[in-house]
Amino acid sequence: MTGTARILRALAAAGAALLAVTAAAPVAAARPEPKAPPEFVDLRSVDPTIITEMRYTTAHNFMGEPVDGYRQPVCILTRPAARALRTAQRSLLRQGYSLKVYDCYRPQRAVDHFVRWAKDLDDQAMKDEFYPMVDKTRLFEDGYIAEKSGHSRGSTVDLTLVKLPALPARPYEPGEELAPCFAPKDERFPDNSVDMGTGYDCFDTLSHTDDPRVQGAQRAHRQILKGTLSRLGFVNLAEEWWHFTYKPELFPDTYFDFPVARRSVAGH
Repeated sequence: MTGTARILRALAAAGAALLAVTAAAPVAAARPEPKAPPEFVDLRSVDPTIITEMRYTTAHNFMGEPVDGYRQPVCILTRPAARALRTAQRSLLRQGYSLKVYDCYRPQRAVDHFVRWAKDLDDQAMKDEFYPMVDKTRLFEDGYIAEKSGHSRGSTVDLTLVKLPALPARPYEPGEELAPCFAPKDERFPDNSVDMGTGYDCFDTLSHTDDPRVQGAQRAHRQILKGTLSRLGFVNLAEEWWHFTYKPELFPDTYFDFPVARRSVAGH
């Protein structure tokens, strides 16, 4: 055998050995995504009559893009919170209203997305609608953005009232002209909800539930929402007319990070 042949045979043997080792090596399994504990449910499985408009699955929010972790427009809540909303809905239906949810459980990865956006002072694409009077440098200091959210614990919900029969809400078109969230209702983005004085997620003091400047039908609507939910164990965040937390919370100290998707609560 020539020297060249011996070298070629050695290389072939080394290659075969490498292939054998590679074939025998276990394939790294993809890390499974976390699922919700059994205490979480899809709100529609508890009450399918409650209207759902999950804003963070769309570009119509203060960041102008879908939010990390929101895979499907599904409202996930702890079971006691969902059942309390069902009771509230039954009461409101008799008065000619329906609840409409904008946000429910929020994964920690979504909160992290909010924080990254807030630190990017160059990104102010949605300022004209959602925070026209607030300098973006103050979002943390003024409490509009935080590194943790009660939504991640699963018993907090953002919602409003819709007068029945509910009219369809048109979709937001990215790039369309923006109007301030506190403008008169016929001037701001058309929402099929009743007039609450501001739009949802309006970073402004007019969003404070009991702001004295909000009067008439706007104040009455806020009081109907707050009164109905408060009687059932929900506590309103004074700075946001739309924000309610069901008490006592099942997970008062846990911030979950499973995605907002039907598979997260499949079988619950």
